[in-house]
Amino acid sequence: MIELHHLGRVPYADSYAAMQRLTAERTAETADELWICEHDPVFTQGLAGKTDHILAPGDIPIVASNRGGQVTYHGPGQVVAYPLIDLQRAGYYVKEYVYRIEEAVLRTLAHFGVTGHRVAGAPGIYLRLQDPFGHAMLAQRPQLRQPGSSAPQPDFTGLGKIAALGIKVSRHCTYHGVALNVAMNLEPFERINPCGYAGLRTVDLSTIGVSISWEEAAAVLGHQLATRLSP
Repeated sequence: MIELHHLGRVPYADSYAAMQRLTAERTAETADELWICEHDPVFTQGLAGKTDHILAPGDIPIVASNRGGQVTYHGPGQVVAYPLIDLQRAGYYVKEYVYRIEEAVLRTLAHFGVTGHRVAGAPGIYLRLQDPFGHAMLAQRPQLRQPGSSAPQPDFTGLGKIAALGIKVSRHCTYHGVALNVAMNLEPFERINPCGYAGLRTVDLSTIGVSISWEEAAAVLGHQLATRLSP
């Protein structure tokens, strides 16, 4: 059973420190938790982050983080979810954990009539910019590869990213998580190469005409994550 906590708007640095503290102190008996929150404007840089992907931060602070991945942006109007899961107890591995998070986002989007997609070689969830409600399969979707073949180069042609994923696993326990863009100022994404990809478009639900509140999106995503991350 995952304990769901809606935290409202909290400073990124505070939630980051709290996640580290809980993960360091947890035992085999510690309950899994899912934190749903929102942050003030901040750029977060992952462990693999390169400074040249931060183009013009301006007055938005940059916080170094120990999650995977490159730079991303958090801000008002974005639902951020932090699963704090003991994977050993849950009975699945990191690759499936990522798949389950992405599936929760896909189901959340479908709840609001939007079709999300996975892209081969690029974590996160994407939309067709010209047809975000269509159901045709994506040419760039992950597909089975021949053993020994190289990983595909992500192809973002015609796509916009609506959810970014960045995780950390320590002693089989997860923190950091996923961010879903609902109704936000997207301009700060133009100040960076989102997730390390120059020219990658970023989109939110309001941009494609889906008018829902942050609370509605948070409730659906929280439910989907709590359901799909359960053992």
